[in-house]
Amino acid sequence: MTKKELRGLYAHRGLHDKPVIPENSVPAFRRAVEHGFGSEFDVHMIADGSLVVFHDAELERETGVVGKIRDYTLPELKKLRLEGTDEQIPTLDEVLAVYDGKLGADGRPLQLLVELKVDGSNQKKLVEAVTKRLDRFNGEYVLESFDPRAVHELKKQRPELTRGQLIQNFVTHDLTMPKIQSAFLTAMPYDVITRPDFIAFRFADKEMPCLRRVLRRKGVSKAVWTVRTPRAMAVAQKMGCSVIFEKFIPEQK
Repeated sequence: MTKKELRGLYAHRGLHDKPVIPENSVPAFRRAVEHGFGSEFDVHMIADGSLVVFHDAELERETGVVGKIRDYTLPELKKLRLEGTDEQIPTLDEVLAVYDGKLGADGRPLQLLVELKVDGSNQKKLVEAVTKRLDRFNGEYVLESFDPRAVHELKKQRPELTRGQLIQNFVTHDLTMPKIQSAFLTAMPYDVITRPDFIAFRFADKEMPCLRRVLRRKGVSKAVWTVRTPRAMAVAQKMGCSVIFEKFIPEQK
């Protein structure tokens, strides 16, 4: 299988429109398809082994329920509602069904940017389960994770798939993390082992020295998140980045 190239624009957690259309909801992904955009979204493995699309490790921000998503079974999660709407937390199957066989204006498949949310040390099981499901998907996708263990696991299990490393300045943006860990993740010394095909980085951190080092390596693509204005999108595209956007609808050339 030939590795896929990043292609253009991705709606961040679907083309949501809060408070009417929640992030990472089936209507958000349907709206993205209607506008001809691929989507970025997040996948967790929960207590019964099901794969669900949800961003946070904690349920409270999106559902109002206190607890960790990993501790729930699928029937339990399906009783919850997103952001005060009638929408449920979707399964990976439900999201893929929205995109199955869908083409963009250029006649090519709308591409998905699938983020793997590692919990504890479940990266091996998560990579195996997600890629096995994606093998049956009639569409195009690339995978990414903040956790270099997941990126490394993709390299070992499925080297033919396009894998990306999410990066930000953890020292600045994640004050809950131990300083040694945040410094390690920010510096990215592990990239020589994981060898990501692309780097997806926070727009505000685009000047980080480690990015310049990694992106000098031949063949490494780049994506930027989360872009929230047309002006920021123009800057990102001038840098040669694919763009993960929200809060506006970009014009497509």
